[in-house]
Amino acid sequence: MTTTDHASSLSSDSSAVPAAPAALAAALDGPLVSTQWLADHLGAEGLVVLDATVVPAQGADGRPVYRTGLDRFTEEGHLPGSVFADLLESFSDPAARFPFTRPDADAFAAAAASVGVSAETTVVVYDAAVGQWASRLWYLFRAFGHDRVAVLDGGAVKWTAEGRPLDRGHSGVVTAAGDRSAVPLTAVERDGFWAGTADVAAIVDGSRTGTLVCGTPPRDFAARHIPGSVSAPAVRLVDRESNAVLPVDALRTIFADVLSAPGPIVSYCGAGIAAAADALALAVLGRTDVLLYDGSLSEWTADPDAPLASAA
Repeated sequence: MTTTDHASSLSSDSSAVPAAPAALAAALDGPLVSTQWLADHLGAEGLVVLDATVVPAQGADGRPVYRTGLDRFTEEGHLPGSVFADLLESFSDPAARFPFTRPDADAFAAAAASVGVSAETTVVVYDAAVGQWASRLWYLFRAFGHDRVAVLDGGAVKWTAEGRPLDRGHSGVVTAAGDRSAVPLTAVERDGFWAGTADVAAIVDGSRTGTLVCGTPPRDFAARHIPGSVSAPAVRLVDRESNAVLPVDALRTIFADVLSAPGPIVSYCGAGIAAAADALALAVLGRTDVLLYDGSLSEWTADPDAPLASAA
């Protein structure tokens, strides 16, 4: 199946003069930008490209563990001029009980400054997977009040398959904190982005209206999920050949049961990562009533009395 380019209308003449910051932000038309759009705008004033890759692995006990993608970034290559954004440490709360717990506003602002993002920066995020890591960082930026952000459709996989250039080694980013002319990003956690365990429990027991959507792989969903959830695996939201997000009609089919159910929509997964890919796809479909259950199954299953369902 051939994937249409969601951001094709955003591409510009590659010979054009790079856009100024305000014009660049205005050129964002939704949560995705194409590889051509990014190629046309690389080097533009006010643009920061972030690699949010995390590498999943298996621990000695057989449980999943996560490793920084920095080695892959430096050794295997990254998009020209891009900066590595550490979702394990800087853009999460490493002291929290559950993995990938969102940081507080001050910590997020410091993390953003450390990768060169100021209040006037346009951010494009990508990863070397199916977009779930990029989606998580995209969601965090918006949740903390920065709307000048989009995900690179197809990520590093599509960029590389198209024969586009890569850099190796560490990036030479100048942090926003060190740029006296930059207006610092003031992070404020917005309402309407996050759901907690009590919110999810209320949907499960029927005391609150809402629809639960789960982004875990099909096998994991079959083994356990929160009762009443709809399965929308993050791995099935992209085209297998191009790695780009599926066309709108295909996304509508995947989310048919979600779109026809009452809102708000609460997305979750194992640790709040694949859930962000669901949130991104739903944003492509125009839904603005999506909340992310940050603790996801990591937090839900920590309570032995919390109900679980399975396909068995």
